[in-house]
Amino acid sequence: MKLKTRVVVGGLSLTLAGLYAVAKFEGFEPQAYIPVAGDVPTIGFGHTEGVQMGQTITKEAALTLLREDVRTAEDAVRSCVKVPLTQGEMNAYTSLAFNIGRTAFCGSTLVRKLNSGDYAGACEEILRWHFVAGESVPGLVNRREAEFKMCMGE
Repeated sequence: MKLKTRVVVGGLSLTLAGLYAVAKFEGFEPQAYIPVAGDVPTIGFGHTEGVQMGQTITKEAALTLLREDVRTAEDAVRSCVKVPLTQGEMNAYTSLAFNIGRTAFCGSTLVRKLNSGDYAGACEEILRWHFVAGESVPGLVNRREAEFKMCMGE
């Protein structure tokens, strides 16, 4: 069994592998689109803030927004999680927070379990976040399984 080293969350950031995973999960789209029915306009690598249908973006500008959005997700994890994390947990939770937003992440059962020391239970909660407008989305099921594995150190 591999020993897990946990670090105070304030000392962690998303790794390059974690950033690559987020970019891969999101995919690049140069034109604003609605990912699934009931979702919000999205562009680049999953950027949603202020996006209007008809908008376009270059890959370079999308990468800049991705870095900013990842920092926002990291800040959500750092501000809401009060226990030390492994790097894999940090990567998984940052990816999840990137996708569901700060409010949903910070108010989740996952964060409550995590802050109570239930690390495995918190990782398992990731698997529940695969719905948009009440419908399960296969792409989110796959993403959550990958994030769960990151979280568990697999």
